[in-house]
Amino acid sequence: MRKVAIVGCGGSGKSFVARELGKILDAPVTHLDAAFYDDEWTELPKEKFAELQRKLVSQPSWVIDGNYNSTLQIRLEACDTVVLMDVSTIAALYGIFSRQIRHGAGHKGNGIHNRIHWGVLRYVATYRRKMRPRVTSKIEQFAADRAEVVLLANRQQTQRWLRKVAAEHN
Repeated sequence: MRKVAIVGCGGSGKSFVARELGKILDAPVTHLDAAFYDDEWTELPKEKFAELQRKLVSQPSWVIDGNYNSTLQIRLEACDTVVLMDVSTIAALYGIFSRQIRHGAGHKGNGIHNRIHWGVLRYVATYRRKMRPRVTSKIEQFAADRAEVVLLANRQQTQRWLRKVAAEHN
C-alpha cells in the first residue's frame, strides 16, 4: 500500500482516514478540497486541477482524499488501494455538522474545509442514490482489477481497519 485514493461522501471521514494513513505509511497526504479551493472558495480551473493530480499521482507514494468525480479516473488508474468511505447518509450528515461544530467554517488546514449550504446538504443527502453509483462504476472500471478496494461502512469498522494497517506496517 503506497498509493491510496480515498473517496466517499462529504462528512464520511475521508480526511481523517487520509491523515491517519499518511502517518502510518509515512506518505504525503493531499486533501483535494485544499487544492481545488483557495481561501476565498474560488475553484481552480478544471485543467489545472487535473494536471495537479497527474503530478501528484506520479510520485512514488501518496494518500489523496476527495471525490471530484470529473478527475477520479486519474487517481484510480494510478493507485494500488482505493478506500471507499461508504457510510450511511445519516452518518455523513452527522459528520458535516459535527465537523462544523468542532472546527467552525472556513479553511482550517489538515483537509478541513467547512462550508455548509443547501448545495452541500443536498449533495450529502443524495450521495448514496446519485453519486455513489457513479463512483463505484469508476472504481470497477479503472481500479478493481488491479488495486485493493476497501469499503468502510462506519466509524468502528474504519478504526479497526486503521489499526490493522498500522499493525501490518510496523
